[in-house]
Amino acid sequence: MLDTARRVLQVEADAIVAMAQRLDERFVAAVELILSCQGRVVITGMGKSGLICQKIAATMASTGTPAFFLHPAEGIHGDLGMLMKGDVVIAVSNSGNTEEIVRILPVIKRMGLPLIAMAGHPESALARAADVLLNVAVREEACPLGLAPTASTTATLAMGDALAVALLERRGFREEDFALFHPGGALGKKLLLTVEDLMHTGSDIPLASLTTPLKDALFEISSKKLGITGVLNATGELVGVFTDGDLRRTMGRGCDVLDLPLGDVMSCHPKRILRSNLAAKAVQKMEEFSITSLFVFDDDDSTVPVGIIHLHDLLKAGVV
Repeated sequence: MLDTARRVLQVEADAIVAMAQRLDERFVAAVELILSCQGRVVITGMGKSGLICQKIAATMASTGTPAFFLHPAEGIHGDLGMLMKGDVVIAVSNSGNTEEIVRILPVIKRMGLPLIAMAGHPESALARAADVLLNVAVREEACPLGLAPTASTTATLAMGDALAVALLERRGFREEDFALFHPGGALGKKLLLTVEDLMHTGSDIPLASLTTPLKDALFEISSKKLGITGVLNATGELVGVFTDGDLRRTMGRGCDVLDLPLGDVMSCHPKRILRSNLAAKAVQKMEEFSITSLFVFDDDDSTVPVGIIHLHDLLKAGVV
């Protein structure tokens, strides 16, 4: 059984490697055709190829290329009305002669829509009709009977991913753009939530002055329940922090320390983050410096904190 699984994976891996090696300027032409598209990318295929088409359309749509799947059998019964001037059509058929695909080709041509074919037979009807052919031929299917689409569908899916990623890069698609299309779940939270959305503000920010006695600072830390207080100078600028860890180190001095001013026991150069930064960046900073809180500022030049964000806030929001 394991030998069978390994053979299947190897056959499909070999199919992708072979396809990558024969990739040529036709792939570039397909990308340019889609980039120049004024409408949508309409992807059509029948059977197992149709399922692959749905995945390709979904990947493109979520990475900045408007795309949708058109079922060719439904197309010849009215759904070709979804097509409009300015669209680009990607038709997928390993044989290149799938009846439902062949029957919609005249309509695509009559409308003057550019046609990209993903086919495994360059002499097929689909390949001959295409403006650009992406050859997704495979030497063999992983199915021992040579019947069930396996390596061929894997190769087609990989070609679709290659197109989507190439388009993503050419469009300069960013994490922020990706977030707009993924508002749900953990992914959306990581890419959409900002520090400002989660930070504590106003009277909820634990703050003390350079001259505040340690015993009073402990009350501030305890009441705000964040395990930290910021230390401000006379003009309200953040110049340090005092944390639970600082307290343990201070108590280790072995003398009466509760009356010491925070300026004598604080940690200098506190870590900071901007309110406009993604919450995920706050997680990265906390991991980098092994800390659990960051004071928040309006911009890089600001020295007066406008908030504080704690690891618990990020955990509660599902960012971590």
